[in-house]
Amino acid sequence: MTRSVTAPMLDAILKTGKPAIARALAMLESAPFSSAALDLLDEAWASPRAHVIGVTGPPGVGKSTLLSAVVGELRGRGRTVAVLAVDPSSRRTKGALLGDRTRIDADPEDQGVFVRSLAARERLGGLADDAVAAVVLMRALYDVVLVETVGVGQSETDVADLADTVVLAVQPASGDSLQFLKAGIAEIPDLAVVTKADLGPPAERAARDLKQALRAQPSHGADSPPPDILLVAAFEGRGVPDLCDRLGSRLTRIAPGLPARRAAQARLWLEAWVRAEWGRQGLARARPELERQDPAASPFRRLQTVVAGLAGGD
Repeated sequence: MTRSVTAPMLDAILKTGKPAIARALAMLESAPFSSAALDLLDEAWASPRAHVIGVTGPPGVGKSTLLSAVVGELRGRGRTVAVLAVDPSSRRTKGALLGDRTRIDADPEDQGVFVRSLAARERLGGLADDAVAAVVLMRALYDVVLVETVGVGQSETDVADLADTVVLAVQPASGDSLQFLKAGIAEIPDLAVVTKADLGPPAERAARDLKQALRAQPSHGADSPPPDILLVAAFEGRGVPDLCDRLGSRLTRIAPGLPARRAAQARLWLEAWVRAEWGRQGLARARPELERQDPAASPFRRLQTVVAGLAGGD
């Protein structure tokens, strides 16, 4: 996908490179309602070019290793890639605790790759509060945006409200770990990956178990078949080209519907933000304004209008 509008702020950031991108993200985190932040987000919202891919799964499944291999494959194909790795937070500093970007193998001198850790802080759902703004900016700057969630369980499904495509990773020989597929997360993947395929029979058995678990979901039927399942050995690169091929094919299929999908995701984010800050009564007060606004407009500017109205009504 290519940019369809003039975007001077984005072009200036790209011209300067990684330091400017890092500064822009820091501004979005520290002053999200500043004029500069809103202007940048408005421009980014109107200038999407990336396929946003969420990668989720239980802790220890090897998401960072998988992403390293995918980044290498995509760079070999000439694609620029941004990685947003959501980490657990330090209780003391509230910053990213594990620093997943240190576990993703990317050349720091490569201007076509940008890796950033986001602290989950107290946010449940596998994502960070800053993830929406960061994704909107990154998808205007890069060809592919990979979002790695915090290791998740049954109910952490927020990534489906942010990504264009969701990849679920499961590891073999994990005993009862497939039990988490009983609810929540089993409903959201568009593609499933069994990692550590070099283990052989345990990986094949995990793939069979995963296939049965996904088939059992009520959301899957004749009109909505369960997602494909791939076996990948990231260290060896086995299965990674096929995974990237499948992701590219999916983007081609879904591209016509992406504007509507992203507008719906933005609406969900707006409502969730207002509910979290103002409660159900605040959301009820804000709903008329939300209904009046253009759903295709930048959600960040729309949120500023809603917040101003709520604050003025107190």
